[in-house]
Amino acid sequence: MNEQKRPIGATDEKPAAADGQPDYSKSLYLPQTDFPMRAGLPKKEPEILARWSEIGLYRQLREAGRDRPKFVLHDGPPYANGNIHIGHALNKILKDLVTRSQQMLGKDSNYVPGWDCHGLPIEWKIEESYRAKGKNKDAVPVIEFRRECRAFAEHWVEVQREEFKRLGVTGDWDHPYLTMAYPAEAQIAREIMKFAANGTLYRGSKPVMWSVVEKTALAEAEVEYEDHTSDTVFVAFPVTSGDAELLDARIVIWTTTPWTIPANRAISFSSKIAYGLYRVTAAPAQNWAKVGDAFILADALADGLFKAAKVEGFVRARDVAAEALVELSCAHPLAATIPGYAFTVPLLDGDHVTEETGTGFVHTAPSHGRDDFDIWMAHGRWLAERNIETRIPYTVDADGFLTNEAPGFEGRRVIDDKGNKGDANEAVIKALIEAGNLVARGKLKHQYPHSWRSKKPLIFRNTPQWFIALDRPIDAAPTGAPSNGLTLREIALQEISATKWYPAAGENRITGMIANRPDWVVSRQRAWGVPIAVFVHKETKEILKDATVNQRIADAFAQEGADAWFGEQAAYRFLEPEYNPRDYEKIDDVLDVWFDSGSTHAFTLDDPIHFPGLAGIRRVRDGGDDEVMYLEGSDQHRGWFHSSLLESCGTRGRAPYDAVLTHGFVLDEKGQKMSKSQGNVVAPQTVIKDSGADILRLWVAASDYSDDLRIGPEILKTFVETYRKLRNTIRWMLGSLAHYDPRETIGHNGMGELERLMLHRLAELDGEIRDAYQRFDYKRVVARLSAFLNTDLSAFYFDIRKDALYCDPPSSEKRRAALEAIKQIFRCVTLWLAPILVFTSEEIWLSRYPDADSVHLEAFPEVPAAWRDDALAAKWEQIRRVRAVVTGALEIERAQKRIGSSLEAAPGVFVSDDGLRALLETVDFAEICITSDLSIEAGEGPAEAFRLDDVPGVAVLPRLAEGRKCARSWKISPLVGADPEFPDVTPRDARALRELRAAGRWS
Repeated sequence: MNEQKRPIGATDEKPAAADGQPDYSKSLYLPQTDFPMRAGLPKKEPEILARWSEIGLYRQLREAGRDRPKFVLHDGPPYANGNIHIGHALNKILKDLVTRSQQMLGKDSNYVPGWDCHGLPIEWKIEESYRAKGKNKDAVPVIEFRRECRAFAEHWVEVQREEFKRLGVTGDWDHPYLTMAYPAEAQIAREIMKFAANGTLYRGSKPVMWSVVEKTALAEAEVEYEDHTSDTVFVAFPVTSGDAELLDARIVIWTTTPWTIPANRAISFSSKIAYGLYRVTAAPAQNWAKVGDAFILADALADGLFKAAKVEGFVRARDVAAEALVELSCAHPLAATIPGYAFTVPLLDGDHVTEETGTGFVHTAPSHGRDDFDIWMAHGRWLAERNIETRIPYTVDADGFLTNEAPGFEGRRVIDDKGNKGDANEAVIKALIEAGNLVARGKLKHQYPHSWRSKKPLIFRNTPQWFIALDRPIDAAPTGAPSNGLTLREIALQEISATKWYPAAGENRITGMIANRPDWVVSRQRAWGVPIAVFVHKETKEILKDATVNQRIADAFAQEGADAWFGEQAAYRFLEPEYNPRDYEKIDDVLDVWFDSGSTHAFTLDDPIHFPGLAGIRRVRDGGDDEVMYLEGSDQHRGWFHSSLLESCGTRGRAPYDAVLTHGFVLDEKGQKMSKSQGNVVAPQTVIKDSGADILRLWVAASDYSDDLRIGPEILKTFVETYRKLRNTIRWMLGSLAHYDPRETIGHNGMGELERLMLHRLAELDGEIRDAYQRFDYKRVVARLSAFLNTDLSAFYFDIRKDALYCDPPSSEKRRAALEAIKQIFRCVTLWLAPILVFTSEEIWLSRYPDADSVHLEAFPEVPAAWRDDALAAKWEQIRRVRAVVTGALEIERAQKRIGSSLEAAPGVFVSDDGLRALLETVDFAEICITSDLSIEAGEGPAEAFRLDDVPGVAVLPRLAEGRKCARSWKISPLVGADPEFPDVTPRDARALRELRAAGRWS
């Protein structure tokens, strides 16, 4: 029986027998399976999860992987402070695709999940609860506060663990790593001690990104840029020495931070820019820039300045060469009116000065900018030789108030504790007007740094912080890390080039970041974290480097956690008896959480006691077979990839990873960022409740994760439909295999061409699927398998073979060969899909092999090379092209209601090419086209015949089949009734009925 348009997986039951006619449906080999058509994933998936737990799937995977090369996907720790979102789902599913597929490729692919547990967001939550209760954080003992932070993190670790498991992610969920675990805190402390030992940890004064709202320094990875409107000012600095012709002139700078003017110590210019002396010839009477004023400006920017200053006329008096500029000195613009600014303001030549905006001169306040600080420090000796004070002032405190080192403005506020602009700008602008050195003012909307947590503006402020130097040669002796006299930056850049990056563009991205970044600020002025567990001598300011003291600290942390550092008399506990605690300062700053997460390799991959499954890793670069991969979102080039690289290179002289894979971010269906206010958030919990986790997994696998991904209701509908087709095709195979008897093996050589063609396709796909999995190209896996299942199988092979499978006699070798081919197809397809549809593939596998433990303990199938037959494939490619013409002709006949089923047709197929016609005559082309009969004729065919443009020389003339309709197979044939014992069926069906009756399977 065949019906061309009957979908695979739909019911294949025959209509009830007519009066007096035998019920032939009971004689057919129709599919039989308990595997449901409707998936019911939201209910079924938790049952499968419970079974995996019961059988100890993770443990069995480790046993199965024993003695195999290790592939370790080291987890980038999510933050333990809330329910997971769709970005988490993407990340964790992608990691699971990697680990499961690598395991099935023959590796011991281990995954130990982990969490970041320290840091500001958790502190904030506890502080919020305090404020709600009217409690004062400062009145609470620090250890008590830290315990509350720990309890908060523990709660969310448990919540997220269950949410991640529900995604079908396999891993050592019973033994995750936590940055707040006592052994982890001890190792983090050991890691920072290594930087102290190798000479790269130092305390310095440097402008850092500072959050007044959060009262802490922020790393670059914690900063995002958002629109912000700033006050802008053009400020004049009177020339006080140098070229005599310029002594009545003023140099003009432009800045978007007027509040930093009190911290000004220099003006930067560029020797690559052309400058001139300009005089004002016409201006309104009340103008700040007056007739006769002389300004030194970049020629390219002079017009812009005079327009902003409302100057009506000006002339260029002369060139001002770079040689003249470097000899000039200026007075501070507030020197004449406010005590405390009577110092020399030098001019410094800097590469950071451009002609893009402003005046060609850059206001330089080393307290408040990276470029400002760098050029000031680079000219330190030059400044000292000119008796210029090089000390960098502390002009703004932690709460955003200007200090007494900003004379005349003490108590003015830059930003308040809500992130709002204070009164400092207006106070400075008013003082500049009074001093006669404000030339113009305005507003500018631009991208400005904000905290990614509070979403409030940041300021650069000079603070004492702890840094890891990137450009000091590393002293290898104390730690044993090979450095060869290289700096941390140089080692990191070498290691980047030794790492595999997916996609390759990631290498250039992180290279640029490492090459250009400043020293690493590792200190935070908070309470919840691992302290920078070092002591500093009060007089010499030297860090204490003592292995005995360090061991004492680490041992205490391992037993009690980092709380031990904040206990009473901690300094005495750790320093005595070797040292007098009164001589040392105990550092209570905590480490930046990026240092915590950057150290995870040290307390996970290098900890065989707590993580024995990761013990003995011998990486390929060391002559072994093992590989370590890091996988996160592309923002982690500046985050976890970055901090891990620096931490490991500084302590081990090498990167902690061999390969790095990155993914994009999740947007809504329109490509917009998701937000609750817009109502476009897709929660993974909702998708799982409605459709199941396998639908999310299919979305991840089918998407180009190297770019941003889109998701929404309509997109999910397409994946639900894709899943339905996959499931029903496999369901049909399961049902057909109910009739497979392994004792009736045909073997590859005994099969017909159609079966061998399908096995050839498996051999082709085997190479493609393995290559795609090895390249982490999951969308190619989904594309190839979907095309194979829908086009090669459902619409072609299965459609053709349903007649033989359902209706042929038990002795039919064609039927037995088809079942054997389907067995092989089923096994390959199910195993290839297993890393993606983890729940469905398990359900499928257990339906076929109920005594098995799990499909996930299997390897990808070994497809015999002998199945590959390119010549056969080339032949059938021609046959399928001609079949497409026949199918097209019959579709029109069906649409015009001239036929119902293709079995009612017996088309004439005209083929002009003799070779192609001879090829078609080697197969039962009527069977291939699912018609009751078919004639192959020479020539171009009549004009009214159906043709396809891309299949020249082939024409089809539809004709009705002659004869009667077989009551069993529905074929139309003049031979129906040729067997008098069975007058209403074809001879083939009569033979089948006779064999079935003899076997007692039909009466």
